[in-house]
Amino acid sequence: MTPATIAVYLAVGPVDLRGAFDRLAAITRQVLCLDPASGALFLFLNKRRNRLKALWWDRNGYTILYKRLSKGSFALPSFTEADGKCIELSAQDFAQLLAGLPVEELASRRRMVH
Repeated sequence: MTPATIAVYLAVGPVDLRGAFDRLAAITRQVLCLDPASGALFLFLNKRRNRLKALWWDRNGYTILYKRLSKGSFALPSFTEADGKCIELSAQDFAQLLAGLPVEELASRRRMVH
């Protein structure tokens, strides 16, 4: 799989980011109803949206990526769990999000999951 072909899912609701591998995998299974070992990248934001954790399974174990913005918050359109439990992002949206850039067009291109 190449980075552009990996599915990226962003959890809609805020998550307590103190959890590590097993906690994020459990949230992926129980809340998002997705398989954390599928090879997809699962993104979780805290309530203030200034911290992001990503969980990814790479054939023999989990990897966690953790980013804390020094100022501000991740710029996303607002959405609620009524919209779905997670949304699928493109690789470009993920790159913009990780760079701290606004993902303003996300609302028109997002694909709600569950």
